[in-house]
Amino acid sequence: MLLEGSCQCGKVQFSVESETPYPFMNCYCSICRKLSGGPYGCNLMGKRETLKVKGEKYLREYHARVRTPGEKVRISEGQRFFCGECGSHLYLLDDRWDYGVWPNAAAIDTPLPVPPEDTRVHIMLAYKPDWVPVPETGRHCREYPDISIADWHEHHGLTVRGAVPPKKRATAKPAATKPAKQRAATKPAKRASSRKSAARA
Repeated sequence: MLLEGSCQCGKVQFSVESETPYPFMNCYCSICRKLSGGPYGCNLMGKRETLKVKGEKYLREYHARVRTPGEKVRISEGQRFFCGECGSHLYLLDDRWDYGVWPNAAAIDTPLPVPPEDTRVHIMLAYKPDWVPVPETGRHCREYPDISIADWHEHHGLTVRGAVPPKKRATAKPAATKPAKQRAATKPAKRASSRKSAARA
């Protein structure tokens, strides 16, 4: 499924093919809430090799600060991309899972499929503010879930197969994934499944 997204001011537009387009997982951690500007964040997953960006010069990159009680603040390896003009959070890249890109669902203009209500997953509830309500239906997790975005789609038979014909992995990142001065060589592919959602890195 082709997903098309943009920032609020319109200076950045992007598109990516996705086999996992259902916005089913809501994250209530402080990183997602603050960077999305809402009570929770929601990411999708697409194929990085299909990512295309217009207005790349307006992109800005940010690495979230991970704060754990009793530990030193850590810089996340995940690269979150924003429009430098209006501040819209657009998508995330992480070279530990270099096959994927995780668009912010709120930045997608393409009408998204609606997940069955009782299949939604609410995660990182241990960090949810008291004023944020959570639906009683669906699955509730205090921390990370034991199911990934891809696993959830597969489990519910909602994977959109054949979005893009299989291609040989490129040895370098495709163009327009990050500002030119910030590009780095792609790390070796890591196809092993992760029980944590890469989007939360």
